[in-house]
Order: sequence, then C-alpha cells, then structure tokens
Amino acid sequence: MSTADPATRLYHPVELSSKAFWAKTAREREESFAILRAEAALSRQPPVEDPWMPEDIDGYWAIVRHRDIVEVSRRNDVFVSGEGVMFENMPPDMLRGSQSILAMDAPEHDKQRKIISAAFTPKQVARLENQIAASCRNIVDSIAHRGEADAVKDIAAELSIRTICNMIGIDRADHPAIGRAAEIITGWNDPDIQSDRAAALPEIGWYLTKFGRRLAAERRAQPRGDLMSALANTVVDGQVLNDVGLSSFFTLLCVAGTDTTRHTVTHTVKALTDYPQQRAWLAADFDGRIGSAIEEFVRWATPVMTFKRTCIRDYELAGQSIRAGEKVVMFYPSGNWDTTVFTSPDQLDLARDPNPHVGFGGGGTHFCLGNQVAKLQLRALLHELLTRIPDFRAGEPVMLASNFIHGIKSMPITFTPER
Repeated sequence: MSTADPATRLYHPVELSSKAFWAKTAREREESFAILRAEAALSRQPPVEDPWMPEDIDGYWAIVRHRDIVEVSRRNDVFVSGEGVMFENMPPDMLRGSQSILAMDAPEHDKQRKIISAAFTPKQVARLENQIAASCRNIVDSIAHRGEADAVKDIAAELSIRTICNMIGIDRADHPAIGRAAEIITGWNDPDIQSDRAAALPEIGWYLTKFGRRLAAERRAQPRGDLMSALANTVVDGQVLNDVGLSSFFTLLCVAGTDTTRHTVTHTVKALTDYPQQRAWLAADFDGRIGSAIEEFVRWATPVMTFKRTCIRDYELAGQSIRAGEKVVMFYPSGNWDTTVFTSPDQLDLARDPNPHVGFGGGGTHFCLGNQVAKLQLRALLHELLTRIPDFRAGEPVMLASNFIHGIKSMPITFTPER
C-alpha cells in the first residue's frame, strides 16, 4: 500500500490533464489509458490545464480500471459529489446552479432523487414512446429526399432537443434557444462553441434558471401531462421540490437530456458506417438484436468521459492509499475499453454479452435516471434510418474540444434519396 506524503508525490509521466492530451483522438487517448491500466492502477495526475478555473494545486487520482470506476461509483459513503463532479473545479455559484443532484450527497440527494424518480415512472417513459417515434419519422421525412444531411444538426441534435423539450413541456418556439444553451454549457472548452465562456456561462445559467422557474410556476397553476407538471406537483414524504431545486434540475435535464443522447446517436451513425457487417447483422433481425446493439452503441460512444469525486475519509483503492480531501477522477472511456472486462473492446460487437459498460455511470446513487429514454430514442431513430435510408454513409466527424463530453460538432452523411 502506498502512503507517500502528498508534498513528495510525483505526477505520473503518462498525463491526462493537458489540453494536448484531450486534443488527441479517442484511440490515441486509449493508448495512454492502456498503459495506466496495466502499470499504475491509480496514478497521480497534475491539475487540469485551465487558467480560467480556480487552481487545484494538489491534482487528483486518475481512476482508469473498470472495477475501480465501479467501486468509486458505488461507495457514496467514501467518494462524494458535493464538492463538484466536473473535471475542472467550477466556481461554487456555477456548481450549485448547473449540476443539481449531480453535485449533491445524502441525505439531500436521496430526498430529491426520490421526488424526481416519481416523475420517471414506467408510465411516464411509456408515454414518450409514441412521441419519440413520431419525431423520428418527421426528422427522416425532412431529409430523406435530399440524399445528404448533417448527422448532428439535422438528425441527432434535432431528435434530442425535441425529446427533452416535449418531455418537459417546453413550447416548440423555445426549442432552438434551449438547445443552444445546452450546447454552450457542455461545449465550454471549445472556442468554436463559445469564445468568451467567462461571460457566457453565467448568462446562460441565469437564462435556464429563469426559464425553469417560470415554467414551474405555470405548471403549478395549470398542470399538464408533462414532466414539469409532475415535478412541480409531486409530493414525496410530504415534500415537493422548491423553486431552487426545480430550476436546477430543469437545467440538468436540458443539458444532459440533449447533449449526451445527441452524441451517442452521432457516434452510432459513424460506427454503422465503419462496421458494415455489424450493420447488416442488426438489420437482419432488428427487433431481436436492437437490445444488445444499443448497449454496445453506448459503450462505443461513452458520451460522458469524466466525473470527479472527493474522498471524505482515508481509503484504500487498488492498493493505493487515498487520503480524506483528495480528488479522484473517473475516466469512463478507459473503463469501457478495459480488456480484463471486455473482449476486443476496440471492435464494435453488437452481440456483446455480457456488456457491463459504464456509459451510464458505474452504478450507485448517481446512475443515469434518463437511460431508458435514451434507449427509446436510439431504437426509434435506428429503425427509421435502417428502414428508409439503409445505405447511409457517414463522412469524417468534426470533434468537440472537451475533456467532459465525447462530442461531435458536425458530420456529413450521404444516402440514396427516398422516392
């Protein structure tokens, strides 16, 4: 067990914190992850390279093995979220306003998740199925005659924003503004998305906060059959979400509900182009094979790449002593390519079983609430694409500059026009 004093610890030569590392391709980053999984178990890493954020002088522990990611995720009594879950150390006011229950711990997290979970019942999710299917048909209707499209703007982004806005109860006229706000928040490291993030992020956060509070007030006065009505009026153990909790969760829904699904869809379209035999296998028995295929698409995309936790008491993980107050960062792409868990993880295998990926997190109290909605979207959209424009081919993607979201900004696709 290593117990070196923090002041004398050396950072590992394979580093994961620089902008240069995150500018590499996913496969190039995997080369570094593979070295660390094999040699270091846990490695000490320097603070993330970002002069705009408050300094984290002591750096963090990198969690790159699948089993260690799962352990950290599930030991919520040791590794907590309340001090921030983003790779960077966000300012406290921004942290509170943008991360909702992501940055909460028990008992407050459990109370709010119980309230929120009441709005994610099987009935609520089932209600969305027909809406999602209709959106997918409409989206493909709009491009099928053209023979070309942008897989992000015309398909993936459109589906994700329609789904989450319809689910919450946001009017169609407001969809573009909500989508743009979510894009700025998750793309904050990419200068193409936002050049002046110091000014833009607080402004966008306040816009979403005001929007959420106004919508909640409207739904308390006149409930409808949407998610905001359920959240604003649900009572669990005598409690309802207050305006702060509602607006914070509204922001989280808008961000997580648009960008993660959007990028999973786009990576899926690229994967089906790069692996034509896998596409043919899926198309041959879509209904029978789509279940395992979706799990593999999520593993392959791993749309959320990092989350941070803070250790609150001395703990030993993988033979390494972690001291109270130290930070750990989970690297989900590394966990999803761990060869001790996955056979040939560098190959798309739509029949992969079992597939214990950490694409929705490693379990525990912060496991993704919206995972079933994401799966509904993938199923419905792929059915439309493979049925109506089955020869679609994706071009080269333009990747998002980010150490948080494995995102694609744009990607052309071509296909035989529908007649």
